Amino acid sequence: MHWLLSGPLSVEKLTVRIAGLPASLQGKKLVQMSDFHYDGLRLSEAMLEKAIAASNQVKPDLVLLTGDYVTTSPEPIHTLAQRLKHLQSNSGIYAILGNHDIRHKHAKTEVTAALTNIGIRVLWNEIAYPWGKELLLVGLADRYSREFNPEPVMNQLDFATPRIVLSHNPDTAEILQPWRVDLQLSGHTHGGQIVIPGFGPMLPYQRNILPKIPLKVRRRFPFLRKDYFVLRHWEWAQGLHRIGKNQLYVNRGLGTYFPGRLFCPPEVTVITLQSE
Repeated sequence: MHWLLSGPLSVEKLTVRIAGLPASLQGKKLVQMSDFHYDGLRLSEAMLEKAIAASNQVKPDLVLLTGDYVTTSPEPIHTLAQRLKHLQSNSGIYAILGNHDIRHKHAKTEVTAALTNIGIRVLWNEIAYPWGKELLLVGLADRYSREFNPEPVMNQLDFATPRIVLSHNPDTAEILQPWRVDLQLSGHTHGGQIVIPGFGPMLPYQRNILPKIPLKVRRRFPFLRKDYFVLRHWEWAQGLHRIGKNQLYVNRGLGTYFPGRLFCPPEVTVITLQSE
């Protein structure tokens, strides 16, 4: 995607407070990247290179990737993996899969293997301990997978233990409310791509706009198709949100679908952890 359609890369920096965060983890930096859609069309090599450089520049303690590495065929994951080999992290790189990573036969296996081969740990309904048992990292199956079932995973956790949950689709924040989630990291939305200042992403207003656009035109643009409602909670399309007692951050992603982005630049997120 040409930079004129995607816009320049934005590095978003925020501090997230977590109750009971151990003193040894104060000030730890996380980098989140999401929704690469690396297929030769939706993400330029220049944008990817800038994102990797931006991540390495902050010397992150953890790098967290929240899905959609490919778009249709899983084949491009092998080239993308060679680019992601340059990511640096003090305590490892962890990833989950998105809906595009599992939509074709064998795609889940191929994407997982390519990332694993370069040292990225892919979590699928699993718990990881990058800093021991003082702060847990949970990676869930994609919301659209038949294997999405957070209950067995979340019920294993002691409520007193802080945790970060990786879940590609932000709608899962509603489902996860019965459990403690100090920070959920999601992507999936691309931030809405086209944002109307003062109103938010254009997608929630489709129902009013669609009848005025000829069907033959809508068919050429996926985001204008009548059945293209990828999210229920468009109010969570980007940024930091409080969902009950839990916190959710939604990354706008790096890849861009045609016709591009407006007031919604691609994003690398730098998160600093502090005690509440």
